[in-house]
Amino acid sequence: MRSVNAVDEDWNLLLSFFPSNWKDLAQVTEALKGLRQDKSEENYIRTLLLHLGCGFSMRETVVRAKQAKLAELSDVALLKRLRKSKDWLYKLCCALFEERGIPSELAVPHTLRLMDATVVKEAGKTGSLWRIHYSLQWPSLACDYFKITATEGKETGESLRHFPLTPQDYIVVDRGYCHASGIHYAASKGACVTVRLNPDGMLLQAANGSKFGLLARLASIGTAAQTGEWKVLIPFEENPPLPVRLCVVRKSQTSIALAHKKLRRYASKHGTRLQPETLIYAQYVMVLTTFPRKEFSVEQILEGYRFRWQIELIFKRFKQIAQLGHLPKYDPESAQAWLYGKLFVALLTEKLVQHAGALSPWGYNLALATGSQSLA
Repeated sequence: MRSVNAVDEDWNLLLSFFPSNWKDLAQVTEALKGLRQDKSEENYIRTLLLHLGCGFSMRETVVRAKQAKLAELSDVALLKRLRKSKDWLYKLCCALFEERGIPSELAVPHTLRLMDATVVKEAGKTGSLWRIHYSLQWPSLACDYFKITATEGKETGESLRHFPLTPQDYIVVDRGYCHASGIHYAASKGACVTVRLNPDGMLLQAANGSKFGLLARLASIGTAAQTGEWKVLIPFEENPPLPVRLCVVRKSQTSIALAHKKLRRYASKHGTRLQPETLIYAQYVMVLTTFPRKEFSVEQILEGYRFRWQIELIFKRFKQIAQLGHLPKYDPESAQAWLYGKLFVALLTEKLVQHAGALSPWGYNLALATGSQSLA
């Protein structure tokens, strides 16, 4: 099934899903400052979306923009525009996040760093694959780090070792980062981490050094919304075992049924056999954390991860859309602008999908979408 993409829609319809103050944000961020011609905010963002949303290369984008009478510029000038639009695209993303009702503040005492990675492909049939590692701060949504690596070879996968860490960092990551080496690395830098537990890939020890009896502990949490917390150790090579907190909450029966259905479907598709403990683990959300207990209760830890899962749904769409574009690899400013642009397209796509399901039968506000016009 083909992925849904916001830029497949008619332009006027797509504009109706933009933040209401999108033009004002262009002025506030001075995205158009210095332009001698083509000072239309609409033509400006439309040209950028040819590159960011449709996946055209810089060179193909300028050709299509000229044919559509949106702008006459070179591929070098387009790259400069993309770099200059970083703050505008960032503000557009923030506005769409606010529209979704995701809170601007959490009941936690520190700013969080949300880290992730995804694979992107350069434009063209023989385009190279790259993995981008990025970090967003919450609640500001500012991208504070961006790194590009190959997709194959040593130390190219998801790891906290790709990020510069400080003692002021409070990091929230998914189970792809649940590795003893990365958690020990963060601890050595004085950073605090909350990570979704991958029980099959992480050895946990009890205080006496014996293997931690995870299944036995989970058996004591039998009702929905019931939580549990235990002190465990994470061993790694010759390092002293690292003390962490294991925070657990039991899912609702509906969530458990959905998780089991997904596991069985995956096992059937790949011809594998489900282990009994896998079905048990699926009944819970389990996270490991080095966040200090005096500042973060078990409920705050779980709530913080629940929040991270909310935006993970956005990132899943972003990861699909990110496959389509040409990645500017050598310029940090344009690379961050590219990231915000991709995230903006992803957020627009999510908004379109939500309205399509909620506003029957045509999926948009008829009063706001007037006329019909393709993107280019």
